[in-house]
Amino acid sequence: MVDTQQTITIPRRPSLWNPKTVSALGILIALALAAYEAGLGRPGAELINWGGWPQLREFLAASLRPDLSPEFVALMGRAALVTLAYAVLGTALSIGLGLVGGLLSSAVWWQTLLPPAKGGLRQSLWLGTRGLLAFPRAIHELIWGLVLLQVLGLNPMVGVLAIAIPFGAIVAKVFSEILDETPPEPFHALLNAGAPPLIALIYGLLPQALPNLLSYTFYRFECSLRASAVLGIIGAGGLGYEIFLSLQSLRYEQLWTGFYALIILNGAVDAWSALVRRRMGFTSRLDINRKPGNRAQSTAIPPRQDVFLRLSWIGAVLSVPLSWWWLRLDIAVLWSARTQRLLGELLSTGWPPLPTGPEIANLVQLAWLTAAMSMVAIALASLGGILFSLPAAQNFWLPGGLLHPVGQRDRTAWMAFVVLGLSRLVLLVSRAIPAPIWALVLLYMLFPGVLPGALALALHNFGILGRLMAEVNENLDDRPVRALTSLGASPSAVVAYGILPQNLGRFLAYSLYRWEVCLRETVIVGLVGAGGLGRLLTEQISSFDYRGVMVTLAVFVALTFGVDAVSQRLRGVLRE
Repeated sequence: MVDTQQTITIPRRPSLWNPKTVSALGILIALALAAYEAGLGRPGAELINWGGWPQLREFLAASLRPDLSPEFVALMGRAALVTLAYAVLGTALSIGLGLVGGLLSSAVWWQTLLPPAKGGLRQSLWLGTRGLLAFPRAIHELIWGLVLLQVLGLNPMVGVLAIAIPFGAIVAKVFSEILDETPPEPFHALLNAGAPPLIALIYGLLPQALPNLLSYTFYRFECSLRASAVLGIIGAGGLGYEIFLSLQSLRYEQLWTGFYALIILNGAVDAWSALVRRRMGFTSRLDINRKPGNRAQSTAIPPRQDVFLRLSWIGAVLSVPLSWWWLRLDIAVLWSARTQRLLGELLSTGWPPLPTGPEIANLVQLAWLTAAMSMVAIALASLGGILFSLPAAQNFWLPGGLLHPVGQRDRTAWMAFVVLGLSRLVLLVSRAIPAPIWALVLLYMLFPGVLPGALALALHNFGILGRLMAEVNENLDDRPVRALTSLGASPSAVVAYGILPQNLGRFLAYSLYRWEVCLRETVIVGLVGAGGLGRLLTEQISSFDYRGVMVTLAVFVALTFGVDAVSQRLRGVLRE
């Protein structure tokens, strides 16, 4: 007799204490402490400066009557060309540096170059290259500009190099990750056929990685444009310089003219970049937190008959020499006798003595204020970005979109176009105006400290995150969403059960990526009095205390490395 009775195994309930829930709890605790440090919820914290409200009203009223005199408009037009020229040259040089650095800091290159028997040497060279590139990446371009200003003086090369040095290291990091995550089978096939490593990489790996490399190049150009506006604060010229002069002299009508010029310039570059990427089949500016071999890309390059693409590439190539001519760059200044003398004086400062106990305590306190500022900023920017990414996505509310199916009444269809335009305009204005300018405006109504700096960074990064998140929404798998819609689910239910579950991980990954950038940007809002290590750096630079500057920068670099490690760990948890 056969016993047919079977034992039914009930699966165990998954534990609530897993890496994701522990990470979420840690994030919430850190955010609560950071918000308390910023004065939110702290009893007796004096945050609002009521005496500055009349000046704020005057500032806002000037937005309706900008200075449109022919002379000033011509001045702002020339300043816009200077800003664009800095962005073009800074991007070109950073991409060149990034390609070389990305190759040297990629694991696949060292695995190919050295045999497995030399695994220890291979690992040391790889980690050493990545560590060497991490230092220039950790220092904001404005600080690079201030340092180069001491050596090169008021020279346009300061603006170009201040963008190219840190951005080249950032590009190298991203390019190395793209190369390491590209499927290596064609590359290994060429190596096994006897091709040299560099030739195998050019023909077996680079063609697959090229769409992501080019797409990220467009994103980096947009970042360079914003960075060139920020560098105007230290006298590099361009729109940022004119805006800062108008703000210092309280000429609000001229200030708003500069704002509008900056918004138009950023909007034009954004529209051109999006159109070129769409014509080439690229889906997004920045594609992160995808599993290796699963990057969203299109290898279907449009035909060469596309006139717009051909003109765009010709214009991109010609823009480099034209920008060089417009800025009147003289590369000989890099090795002139004056530069060598000033560089020698700067380097002769030597390593500063170890800080005393009270100095260490002060640096630790300021480092915590800096980290708290960045955490509050990125939390606010992420929440705003997620909310605005829904109306800013073209495939949601427009007729025929995921939340407005075909056949639905179109009486209010025009409202969808209005909402789309307004939401994208808000995101454009938010990211076009540099964070230091936002900080100076907020200091009209808030007392100096962590909060105005956090809000300024939140406003600037909200525009960037909102646009990136909107692109994620536009590229999502629409099958679950359309299934819910066909079953009669309401738009809110579709968002809650069809859109957010797919995209929330990518949203958080973008937020963590921007958190690393946001920490670097705390320096520039600190330079205008928002607190943290940036404010200390301002005092040290203005008093020519270069030994103190080196100590403060060392603390800031260490803090940046810590945030970078935490961010990478959290992104890894999200990817699991």
